[in-house]
Amino acid sequence: MSQNTPIKALFLDIGGVFLTNGWDRKSRQKAAELFNLDFEDFNERHRIIFDAYEAGKMTLDEYLHLLIFYQPRPFSPDEVKQFMMDQSKAYPEMIELVSTLKHKYKLQTIAVNNEGRELNEYRIKQFNLKSFIDFFASSCYVHERKPDKDIWQTALDFGQVAAEETLYVDDRPVFIQAAAALGLHTLHHVDIASTREAFKAFGLEE
Repeated sequence: MSQNTPIKALFLDIGGVFLTNGWDRKSRQKAAELFNLDFEDFNERHRIIFDAYEAGKMTLDEYLHLLIFYQPRPFSPDEVKQFMMDQSKAYPEMIELVSTLKHKYKLQTIAVNNEGRELNEYRIKQFNLKSFIDFFASSCYVHERKPDKDIWQTALDFGQVAAEETLYVDDRPVFIQAAAALGLHTLHHVDIASTREAFKAFGLEE
């Protein structure tokens, strides 16, 4: 159903919505196979240290040192970095849909995503995300990670909008639920068709 308060801003997750996830379990499994790593140890190390990388408190080199290069390896950090970057692919239909709505309705668009700095900046440039996203309240920049409520509050401050004027789009239900608890309107992205219809309920139609 349509909302009484017009939507003025879109808060947008990136991985799983506009792009594939940057460094998810499947990508790590592929890396373990390619580089002949013990996946269980590799993944446990990742679990312990990745939050610090996503929160901008560790560089990619520091993360990879603790993850893999704490001992000699027959491959280089640059090879692993290239593999990580190569996992990112775009979902062009979602990019086109949100870009169209942004310009048609003069919406502010702010990314609210958990991502490490080097991966985030690669993805922004590689897929020209600045063409339809105004600000990046990414975890690596604001040093807060979803589901910490402060990351959404920071995005509200960036946009100078109220929660009820904002629609948050994410593919993960737990983050949708966390944002909804703060009073933001939310849209659980599953696929392009259902998301297009859900936008219409908020008065946003191509």
